[in-house]
Formats: sequence, C-alpha cells, structure tokens
Amino acid sequence: MSTIPLLYSMNTNLSKALQPQYHFLTTSIKMITTQTHSLQIPIYKRKNNNTDLITLSIFLWSSKHRHHHSPDFDRIIPVLHRLTYRYKTPQTILSNLKSIGSLNFPKNNINPNPFLLFLRIIHRAGNHNMLIDTFDHMVQSHGFVPDTFACNLLMDSLFRTSRSQIAFSVFKHTNSPNFFTFNIAIFHLSNLNYFTDVVNVLRQMLRTGYYPNVVTFNAILNSFCKVNALSQAYQLLGLMVGLGIELSVNVWTVIIHTCCKLRRLNVAIDLFYNMIRTGCSPSVVTYTALIKAFMESNMVNDALHLLNDMLSDGLVPDLVLYNVLIDCLSKVGRYEDAIQAFLCLSEQKNIKPDSCTFTSLLSTICLSRRFCLLPKIVQVCRHMDSDLVFCNALLSSYVKAGCPSRALGLYKHMIDEGLKPDKYSVVGLLSALCAKKRINEAVNVYRGVVMKADAHIHTVITTELIKTGKYHMAAGLFRLAAIKKYPLDSVAFAVVISALLRSGQTLEAKVLYDQMKDNGLEPNAQIFNMMLFCWCKEKDLQMIKQLLKEMIDSRIELSDRNFFNLCKFPCSLYFLAEMRDLGLLSAKILHSLSFDRHAESVKEKYKYCAEVDKEWNQVLDSSSSEDMSDVAVSVC
Repeated sequence: MSTIPLLYSMNTNLSKALQPQYHFLTTSIKMITTQTHSLQIPIYKRKNNNTDLITLSIFLWSSKHRHHHSPDFDRIIPVLHRLTYRYKTPQTILSNLKSIGSLNFPKNNINPNPFLLFLRIIHRAGNHNMLIDTFDHMVQSHGFVPDTFACNLLMDSLFRTSRSQIAFSVFKHTNSPNFFTFNIAIFHLSNLNYFTDVVNVLRQMLRTGYYPNVVTFNAILNSFCKVNALSQAYQLLGLMVGLGIELSVNVWTVIIHTCCKLRRLNVAIDLFYNMIRTGCSPSVVTYTALIKAFMESNMVNDALHLLNDMLSDGLVPDLVLYNVLIDCLSKVGRYEDAIQAFLCLSEQKNIKPDSCTFTSLLSTICLSRRFCLLPKIVQVCRHMDSDLVFCNALLSSYVKAGCPSRALGLYKHMIDEGLKPDKYSVVGLLSALCAKKRINEAVNVYRGVVMKADAHIHTVITTELIKTGKYHMAAGLFRLAAIKKYPLDSVAFAVVISALLRSGQTLEAKVLYDQMKDNGLEPNAQIFNMMLFCWCKEKDLQMIKQLLKEMIDSRIELSDRNFFNLCKFPCSLYFLAEMRDLGLLSAKILHSLSFDRHAESVKEKYKYCAEVDKEWNQVLDSSSSEDMSDVAVSVC
C-alpha cells in the first residue's frame, strides 16, 4: 500500500483536529510519523516520495493553531533525520518545502513563524551545525529577521560547537535579551571558565531583574572555584541563600574543596559546620577534601578526628579516601598508619586497590626504607593492569632498594608490554645503569633523549655520575647541555658546581656560577654556602665580599660553619653585622654570639673554630656523595 494516498486521506481529519474543539492533533502527528516509520519504506530512495516533507510542512503549518510541546518535537525529530539523510543540506529541505506548495515562508516575523519552529526542531534534535547553516541561509536567502528567540538558539548552538567568540558576539548584539539569553550565555561562559565575562554578564543579568536558574548557579560556582575566586564564590553563595535556593551537598563540597585548595582551612571548616546546621549531610567526598587538607597542613590529629566523625555518621570510606590516607600518612611520617590503612582497604569486599593505591604504598615503603615489603607488593599486584605511573614508581623503588638488576628487568618488561617510557622511566633507567656501573650505556641513553630532556633528566645523569666518582664526565655533559641551551634548573647547577668544587676546579665552578645567574636562575642557599666555603679556604677576599653581598641582597641565610670561617677575615665583619640585623644568621649563632668588631677577640671567644674548619676541609675533600643529599634530594 502506498503511503502518499494514506497520508492525503488523513488531511481532512487533521484539518478538523486543528479546530479549537478538537485536541487530538498530537495523536494524528504521531500516527503519521509512526506509520511512516513502521512501514519501513525507504523514502529517501524514492524520487517522488514526499511523505516526510508533507509531514514536516503540516507540523510547521499547525503551529498557527496549536502550541507544540516537547513530546511533539520528539516525534517530529525522526522525520527531520530522514529528510537530512535524503537532502543532505537544510537549504535543500527548505527549497523542497516551498516546492510542494504547502507552505510559504514569511519575510516578516509573524507569530508563530514557521522559520522559528523549524529552527527549534533542529535544536531539539541536537544538530547544532545544521542549525547554524539553516540560520545563515534563512537570513541570506529568505530575508529572515531574527528575534530574541532565534538569537538564543543560534548562540547556544555556537557555544556547543566551540565557536565561543562568535556566540558571545551574538549575545552582545541581541537587541532585547531575555532570561534565556543571559542564562545560556552565563552557563556556557562558566563551563569555559571565562571568569571576567561571567562576572560582567551576571551583573547585567541581575541589573535587568533576572536570576540564573539552579543549574546555571552551580556552573558559575564551579567556575569561580576553578579559578580560585573565593571572594566571588562567597558572594554567589550568599546570593543563592538569599534567593532561597536549597544548596545541595555538591555545591557545599565544591566551595569547601576550593577553600582547602587555597589553604583557607578555617573558612573551610566554618563552611562545613554551616552545611551541617542547614540540614545538609556531608558526603565522603566532602570529608575527603577536608581530611586531605588537614593532612597536608600537618594537622594529622584534626584529620583523624574528622575521619572518626565520618565513620560515626555511618559513611564508608571509598577508594579515593583510602588512597588519600595512604599517601598523606606516609608523607607526614606515619608509616605504620599508612600501611594499616592499606590493610583495611584490602579487607573490603566491594573495593579493590588500584594502581594509585599501590603507587602510594610504594612511596610509603621508600620513605620508611622498608624495602623488605617490596616483594609482597609485587606479588599482590601481579594480576593488576599496571599503568605507566605505577611502573615508574616500582622502577624507582627497585633503584632505591639497591636492586638495579630488577629495575632493568622491569624496564625491559615495560617496553615489551607496549608502555611508552616518559621522563620518569628514563630517570629510573639512568639511575639503574649507573648503579650497575654501566656508565657508558647510561651516557648513551642520555644522549639519545637529550634533545627532549627536561631539567630533571640533566640533573639525574650528573648526580648519578657524581655518585660513582665520575666528576669530570658529569661536568663535561653538563657543560655541553649549557652550551646547547638545554633546560637547566638551579638544582642541576648546584649538583655540578658541587662536583667541580670537590674536584678542585674552582675556576670552572665560578664560571658555571656566573652562567647560572646569566640564565636568570637564582642560586640557592646550598650553592652560596658551598662557594663561600671554597673561597674562604682559598682566602680570596674579593670573592668572599662579593658572595656575602649577593647573599644579603638575596636574603640567604649563612651556615654556621661559614660564619666561624669568616671570623678569620676582618673584611667580612661588616657583612656579618648586617646579616645579623636582617636575621640571616641561625638561632644558635644569635644566641651565643656577642658581636665584636675585632676578629681576633671573636676567634678567642670560639676556640672550636679550628675544629670546624678541619671538619669542613674533610667534607670538601671527600669523594663521598652523602653530604650532597640535600642538594640532590629532588632527583633521588
């Protein structure tokens, strides 16, 4: 049976349905679209089949007599999809609608305007690129004059297709913006974190007498929190409360998390208790944000008190909270508690440890030096899908545990499994090769990645070479990296300067020190004190005065040992007095010292200066790298 005769036979019934006394238009349209679909007629292949065109034209025409609701649009969307499949472009669809002679598109904005209804169908279908093309075609070819409603649809589609600048321009040129105009603009600008634009549009909206809806309020609050605009978030929260908007647990949690991130713990805890007073119960996510913040601020007892409160409320920790506890407890030195948290997690039936859990546990093992637990961890997680982060952590753990062979085996396994090494993988490989005394292989690996290496890798190779006593090789590689202008940080310079000083190459150390400053890097306290000790030993008064002046300008604290060495040089007493006034001497020195203008009297007062000088000479001449741990702490 042909569909077209059936469709035309129904037009009489549809005409009656459009009269005010009939209310079954929705049913009729549903019959049209359903029958067309259920007959499974491939209408897009039939040249003369206009069923869907007629259906769409009737829907548009019927808007003169009946206001369409969302379900009506949902029923017409399949018709639009089939027409789009057949005719490809909205221009062709509109042209064919005119060709069947059932509908003439007005040039002026009449109410209802079938153009607007057509745009609304496209928007409801989520075909935003098609809506933009249709809008442009209607304006250019049919003389369509868009009203606020049309501009709102266009703006929303432009935002959703990542054309935010054009969308914002549409907003600014909308002549009579309404609630939806502001709400759409603010919602999308908030999701894009355009802070300044959000604030400006919100002010315009409030001055006009409109308020965002709850969804948009939440989007604005999230945006403010993401850019750490705490004061604006507070104001927005007050506005929401003033308007009687019931704040959800997610809203409270977002702003509490922001306060924690900004280390405003007093504000965060006040918000937490205000949340409870309003009758909103905190979630595990809320407690996790506070517990993590207290742990990171070394307020462990407060964090554990919150944890007990959470458990008393009947809330069960999730995997994220367990991971936070393991990581934070180990960082504050509570290794037993961190391991106990892992054991509690292991007993849970509905929660399984992930790679993040085991990565944090490996950190606990390394910090506590309990490397005997490494085999157990490897055994437990052998069936887990290991990611690159966990493998890198295990690689580093093997090196620190003195098992470089296992580290090299793990690196080979990572490559075999198809994991792409990153800089941390390379660092682990370099450290393992140097620990195995395979220096040439380590240098070859470094040369293979040097073009893409960051400061961390440069620091590691020089540190590891220095640990093996290869001072000249470390200095040579670093000198080449400096000439090539590879990225180098102050830690890398500190490591190599220390190596040069240890090997007696003070002139080269001075050149590198000057180059470091020329590169815009600030020498740290260790570099200054190492250089100063060396030049005290060489009795270079000019360099001593230069270094002391630079330390004063940079507000660098003088080490106790250097202080006693400097007491031998009268030219330094003026600088020492200034350092005292600026608080650049240790509490020990300030407590015991009564400044005297004469170096000899100071020397007599502190008879143990000679012992200190002797001790420092031993440190400088030693080939051990133990005393370098502070300098290279970030790379070990």
